[in-house]
Amino acid sequence: MKKSETKTATNNGSAAAAAPSAAAAEAAASAEPTKAELEAEFDPNDKDLCHAALKIQSTFRGHLARKLVNKDAPEDEDIQEITKKVAEELDIDLTDPELNKAATKIQASFRGHKTRKDTNTE
Repeated sequence: MKKSETKTATNNGSAAAAAPSAAAAEAAASAEPTKAELEAEFDPNDKDLCHAALKIQSTFRGHLARKLVNKDAPEDEDIQEITKKVAEELDIDLTDPELNKAATKIQASFRGHKTRKDTNTE
């Protein structure tokens, strides 16, 4: 009985040893192609391929640009939190109607300034 267990263990061990080599061969076959292989496959005269590559590149650049813009822009919640903190530090009553009138006047003045500036440059 001990002999058969030893043979089975040996056979299983050799089968297990053969499996990794097969897996290694599969991994080597499915490995990423080298730069030279990719350049050999690429035909610069193939308009469909060039158009597809251009589309992928432009889409990715747009994605990066949007990601950068969204990263720099603070969230609305952050702005509201900052406004509340500043109001608390300066002891400003944000519900005061006079404060709202003053803010509206400042905004209207700035909008007028911006409109005049834009019309003069055209």
